Amino acid sequence: QVQLVESGGGLVQAGGSLRLSCTASGGIFSSYAMGWFRQAPGKEREFVGSISRTGIGRYYADSVRGRFTISRDNAKNTINLQMNSLKPEDTAVYYCAADRVTSVQRMGAINPEYWGQGTQVTVSS
Repeated sequence: QVQLVESGGGLVQAGGSLRLSCTASGGIFSSYAMGWFRQAPGKEREFVGSISRTGIGRYYADSVRGRFTISRDNAKNTINLQMNSLKPEDTAVYYCAADRVTSVQRMGAINPEYWGQGTQVTVSS
């Protein structure tokens, strides 16, 4: 079993930046592709981005491409989501996820095997 714990959420003004982290335990971290998802109130969960096992491959949703960056440190069992130029529509609970899927693009089309508990991001206008 893999346990995922997110941190770094909070309140930020539009145009600002925030960095989320997700730390994994209980598995071989480098065996998993990792992803970020979000869910706003009253909306379905949506894919944000994903990163391959090695960290070389990355894939982003159109809504965040160019503003958000995912990175990972396999030595620390951690992934990060750097969010810049934040907009009020980025307000959501952000979840990290892990799966043994081999394609970072496919991460957005599946229900990943493991999920964190989520962290709230609120962007004020």
